Amino acid sequence: MNRREVAAVLTYVGRLDPRTIRTDAGEARDQLAMWHELLGDVPMTTGQGWDVRETVRKRIIASPYPILPADVAREWHAHRRERLARHTDPTPSADPDNPEAWRAELLAARDAVAAGHAAPSALRELTAGRHRPGLKDQLAAVGSYIPATVRAELAPYRPARAAREAAIAAGGPDVLAVPCEWCHADKGEPCRRRRISLEGAARGNAPRATAHPCRIDRAQAAQAQAPAA
Repeated sequence: MNRREVAAVLTYVGRLDPRTIRTDAGEARDQLAMWHELLGDVPMTTGQGWDVRETVRKRIIASPYPILPADVAREWHAHRRERLARHTDPTPSADPDNPEAWRAELLAARDAVAAGHAAPSALRELTAGRHRPGLKDQLAAVGSYIPATVRAELAPYRPARAAREAAIAAGGPDVLAVPCEWCHADKGEPCRRRRISLEGAARGNAPRATAHPCRIDRAQAAQAQAPAA
């Protein structure tokens, strides 16, 4: 904030807490200088949830003591730390072979988040940045990232997935594409072997290697209704 903005904040503080008002010109000048010294790097407002007037109002309500500029500065730095803690650096669009540009873009993004000019990036954007031309065609030509021999070796350790892949390869339906009405498994999840005790408590919830018959029937019906490719 510049001196004019700090003066506006002091006027607002004096309206809420008359104890902070200085009637002597010299004292008012010294008060303005002290507040500006401590709040010179604190913005008045940002577009990301910071408003110095709201901070002042909450502080005056919460504390019986006169507010100090250090109280506002501490709230701003805590606000900055909280925003940066929620920020995850997105992949820069700069060339990775140019470390100076890469680092400059990362720092600029962090500074924008800390200053309240941009919202924190909460998730790592693994697909952000530039895409290599023809990448999709190359992936389509490669096919599965697991070789067929490795997939066969893994089959005994994941029987549900192996049974699903074998059924699809044979022209059958994808049973995991529909939910199961018997065990209430969602789409993409294997059916489960639910065991209930005489008291009604669950005794087991192990995944099944094969789907329940009602789920298979439902998947076959969905495959029959699907338009031909």
